[in-house]
Amino acid sequence: MRYRRRNGHSAAKKQFSAKEQPSPTSPVSGSSDTLNPDLKSSLQRIKQTLGNSTDIIIREIPVSGSEGLSLAIIYTEGLADQKEINSSIMEPVSAMSGGSGDKEAQPSLPSDAQHLLDNITLGIKDFRKIKDYTALFHSLLSGDTILLIEGLDQGIAVATPGWKDRGVMETSAENVVRGPREAFSESIRTNTALVRRKIKDPALWLETMQIGRLTQTNVSIMYIHGIANEKIVQEVRDRLERIDMDGILESGYIEEAIQDKTLTPFPTVYNTERPDVIAAELLEGKVAILVDGTPFVLVVPALFISFLHASEDYYQRADISSFLRLLRYVSIFISLLGPSLYIAISTFHQEMLPTQLLIGLAAQREQIPFPAFVEAVLMELTFEILREAGVRLPKNVGSAISIVGTLVIGQAAVEAGIISAAMVIVVAITAISSFVLPAFNMSIAFRMMRFPLMALAGSFGLFGIFVGMIALILHLCSLRSFGVPYLTPFAPLIPEGNKDSIFRLPHWLMHSRPRLVSKNNVERMNSNPPKKSRESQE
Repeated sequence: MRYRRRNGHSAAKKQFSAKEQPSPTSPVSGSSDTLNPDLKSSLQRIKQTLGNSTDIIIREIPVSGSEGLSLAIIYTEGLADQKEINSSIMEPVSAMSGGSGDKEAQPSLPSDAQHLLDNITLGIKDFRKIKDYTALFHSLLSGDTILLIEGLDQGIAVATPGWKDRGVMETSAENVVRGPREAFSESIRTNTALVRRKIKDPALWLETMQIGRLTQTNVSIMYIHGIANEKIVQEVRDRLERIDMDGILESGYIEEAIQDKTLTPFPTVYNTERPDVIAAELLEGKVAILVDGTPFVLVVPALFISFLHASEDYYQRADISSFLRLLRYVSIFISLLGPSLYIAISTFHQEMLPTQLLIGLAAQREQIPFPAFVEAVLMELTFEILREAGVRLPKNVGSAISIVGTLVIGQAAVEAGIISAAMVIVVAITAISSFVLPAFNMSIAFRMMRFPLMALAGSFGLFGIFVGMIALILHLCSLRSFGVPYLTPFAPLIPEGNKDSIFRLPHWLMHSRPRLVSKNNVERMNSNPPKKSRESQE
């Protein structure tokens, strides 16, 4: 597995196309030479290339009334729909394979075969012509049904997908109280349809390519032409074209290959399984990347504030959304600095605590054999293990194990004199605050940064925390996502962009798109506030 840079010795450039997709070159399918007009030879090559796989069904049918003329229907069992094959292919073939009974007036074999192929395609809704074996194998292994006719160096691939799809279901990772409940599925065509249901504009463009030498996974980029920055769109194309690996099984492969900086715990590519979030990001001028086989769609460029906003923020009133966002930012600081502040204050800065609280904490820690830093690390690691175990266990058991395990272990540790009760409270509040973040990958980043800040607090007190926070902010300022500063609109400070950052102003005040993301068609609504009617004023 590797990513090739663009140079003279790189892999052949993959071209995007919104209508007709090129045929990928696969080491399995052999060279991309044209189809053999001899049907027997073509079928023999298909069998040899696929290793006589038992799920490849080949049906050779002689054409009545035409001597020496026959056709073959090839499909993959389990990927193609048998009912669709019978209705779309077998019925037209049965109706059109009669031909003329007059042998003297009968045309030459290729002309007769072409005439038969043209008549068969009249009764088929969705098909495309194939002229080489590479396109044949790609279509065959994608769920299409191949139709070959003796004497022709071309065939047709009929769209007959029949694999089981999970369908459109309710989202499980990004729940909301108010808003749409639908979520993306593993089918890329279903996902593009969900987005087009929300943006019914011809400027919504879709480009598709295949990535992965063996998997040949369909990867599409979606953007609104005239709103998205063309430089960002071209950068997305270039980075996708540089990917050269055997397989793409999930959008995480793409995310890791196209991100700007890898040595950072913070995600620089946003992902979501909600169509309404993708539609909102596209309307801001961003680019969506859809990968076949996963319900998570990528969005670039990704800003820091994007991971802290929920889709529900735009469905509630502005005052309610602003309160929830402020609560979310407070939770971020608690999840990041909660244990560190407790360690620093209880170890180095006891004078900051009220006398009664200081006496209570000293009484609790009298029998504790470990310093506050070791105590916090033990509790944090225990909770992380319990949380991971709750995720991996079956749903019926996972929640019970995580809750019971936390209560039992915490209570037993306090009674055994290993952990103080105050530390249990701090760790519990910190863990609960980390669940407030809407984006799971950003929550993991804050959980990872918690440990080095705890070490600095245990070594240098509040001074260590300040140094760690300065280093963290400098690191965030150095990050970019497809050329856009990660901390936009805070750094650089853009007053217009802060209308939708910590607080959310009413929609009629947010009349412009993010300027560093979309430089075209910046105005998205009338900037004049809505006027009240005379009846309402009276």
